[in-house]
Amino acid sequence: MRAEMSDPIVLVPARLGSTRLPGKPLADIHGEPMIVHVWRRACEAGVGPVLVAADAPEIVDAIRAAGGHAVLTRADHESGSDRIFEALEAFDPEGRHDVVVNVQGDLPTIESYAIQAALLPLADPAVDIATLAVEITREEERTDPNVVKIVASPISAGRFRALYFSRATVPHGPGPHYHHIGLYAYRRKALARFVALAPSPLEKREKLEQLRALEAGMRIDVSLVDAVPLGVDTPHDLERARALLARTNQ
Repeated sequence: MRAEMSDPIVLVPARLGSTRLPGKPLADIHGEPMIVHVWRRACEAGVGPVLVAADAPEIVDAIRAAGGHAVLTRADHESGSDRIFEALEAFDPEGRHDVVVNVQGDLPTIESYAIQAALLPLADPAVDIATLAVEITREEERTDPNVVKIVASPISAGRFRALYFSRATVPHGPGPHYHHIGLYAYRRKALARFVALAPSPLEKREKLEQLRALEAGMRIDVSLVDAVPLGVDTPHDLERARALLARTNQ
């Protein structure tokens, strides 16, 4: 089931510079740049047109060579949210697309259903932003500061309202913990408001951008999915992605 939207669009931010994996969006996976794999996965979700927001001409050229659309943005954006908003305003200045799905450019194995699931909470007009989570089953993830946890209140089966995000093991006590997946669906007005806000105190303390929205009183709801997509940040991650996609293509 898909949420009732007038015209969603998927934006994929891509930045060429990466400390741990230089040139990451153009890293080769079975003969194609990684960003092309992400673009193709986003297209397969079928939620709307897909636009790559790139900081370098090489990324734009790679997407256009694959038959896709890309916009060259400023190179000095602080976040992917800022980058996709610039690209959105350039691509759709008349505001036809009222919902924006932000799919990170380093998720070459993202499943189509996960992108679709991110839209579902926006069927509720009270929700500003929607995102995804997976229940944590590996004990080491509960205490890993690189795994962002969501404190959330259940609304219905597979649906939650986010109350807080943290790198700490929260909430305290027995019960499930949830691993946040950094894929977002914004109402366009909510994205415009979000990028205009200054970084918030808790955002700076936890180094988690989504806390800016919560501190500003914006509502974030969460769809529960069953797997965490592989994020490619290191050469080791890249090898894992190549292995996973080799199995998928067999």
